[in-house]
Amino acid sequence: MDPVKPEEISHPPMDQLQGLEYCIDSNPPWGEAIALGFEHYILALGTAVMIPSFLVPMMGGDDGDKVRVVQTLLFLQGVNTLLQTLFGTRLPTVIGGSYAFMVPIISIIHDSSLTRIEDPQLRFLSTMRAVQGAIIVASSVQIILGFSQMWAICSRFFSPIGMVPVIALTGFGLFNRGFPVVGNCVEIGLPILILFVIFSQYLKNFQFRQFPVVERFALLIALIIVWAYAHVLTASGAYKHRPHQTQVNCRTDMSNLISSAPWIKIPYPLQWGAPSFDAGHAFAMMAAVLVSLIESTGAFKAAARLASATPPPPHVLSRGIGWQGIGILLNGLFGTLSGSSVSVENIGLLGSTRVGSRRVIQISAGFMIFFSMLGKFGALFASIPFTIFAAVYCVLFGLVASVGLSFLQFTNMNSLRNLFIVGVSLFLGLSIPEYFRDFSMKALHGPAHTNAGWFNDFLNTIFLSSPMVALMVAVFLDNTLDYKETARDRGLPWWAKFRTFKGDSRNEEFYTLPFNLNRFFPPS
Repeated sequence: MDPVKPEEISHPPMDQLQGLEYCIDSNPPWGEAIALGFEHYILALGTAVMIPSFLVPMMGGDDGDKVRVVQTLLFLQGVNTLLQTLFGTRLPTVIGGSYAFMVPIISIIHDSSLTRIEDPQLRFLSTMRAVQGAIIVASSVQIILGFSQMWAICSRFFSPIGMVPVIALTGFGLFNRGFPVVGNCVEIGLPILILFVIFSQYLKNFQFRQFPVVERFALLIALIIVWAYAHVLTASGAYKHRPHQTQVNCRTDMSNLISSAPWIKIPYPLQWGAPSFDAGHAFAMMAAVLVSLIESTGAFKAAARLASATPPPPHVLSRGIGWQGIGILLNGLFGTLSGSSVSVENIGLLGSTRVGSRRVIQISAGFMIFFSMLGKFGALFASIPFTIFAAVYCVLFGLVASVGLSFLQFTNMNSLRNLFIVGVSLFLGLSIPEYFRDFSMKALHGPAHTNAGWFNDFLNTIFLSSPMVALMVAVFLDNTLDYKETARDRGLPWWAKFRTFKGDSRNEEFYTLPFNLNRFFPPS
């Protein structure tokens, strides 16, 4: 038997992911692009509906208020996505609502000065204005770090080995929004999980007129089938005598969005009244802004890989963070009950469809803006049970996490130093947030529980984020542990050419601003 050649048992590292049908700056035909944009819009509805559905009732708001917040959040998702794809990193990323803001917002909702208001509608408006004020002030953190290029300076301490846990936990860290939610309604969640895997993977070679229709639209096909199935179960009375929580998770008519939505409503700034400002609220909200910054940093790098682009240079990454800060400011002005961060599920869909085109994401932003103003039509799609979205997340979050692991190809994983850094940061990135989450559920408050509420919210928000913990651990260890003698093991020779805009000729193709704006904002 002939000896095995080295090239037969190993694969050379590749700057750009291969196998995509369309990369960041190549565009599908218009019909296909519009259909794919609609698919991304449907996927983005999960977060846009879930956050207001959870927070608005706690604030004293009714179904009409909930619909209005959903419409506003969806409208801002579209606007912020357009801003990011045109002037930010220019990567094909949907900018959606962020769960990182939940802890400080819930703390504001439970503020004694607001809970003592007896009229529910007045309490809702007062709470909304307090949240708006905190988000407006906190948005300055990303605006300053981004546009001053301070985040570009910070990102020069990142290496492939330090970024692996951050990007991986951008996906893995969301495990509690996957099958634990599917388990709330297995009869709906499990079928779409299985169908989505079958359509996107096992039937991906099925073609209609030489077009891979099943692979491209696996999400839409599976969703339509299971949504119809869920509607049949609802109409047949299968959940009539089930517990209320089961009905909320399974029925297609429990959201009350369609009946409460106006036909046409255009969101506008300060629609809830003038924001109110409180230093403690704003400081706690800054923790959420920092968390969304870290999570988006990992997500941007994953999106670049799934769009077959080179890693974004520090200058481009910092520019994107600055524009995300502008998006958070707009969220505060309009009143969305959330800040902004990159939608991880939509990044996963880039890989599932094998289409990383920027134009597709811009079309999806158009759908978000259009349907947010046409209330009844948007509410129809928004009434999809969240269990269906959670089942799809099981696949898409895992796909994004594996992109993070793929950066290991540029490092030496026969190094005990690298094994230590990756293993410890991944484990602590999962374990510490799980401890904070479990403690909070049992004690009804976080492990940080002092007399200073803003301090508690700040720490609890920081340590509830897996990417945030992973970044602190991995980057610290990577830059302090034998860092001078291990540049090659860390992957720095490969990483070096992406540290400046002009370090690689492909950067200009992927990241140059439109309308010749680079004349006014020259890259570094």
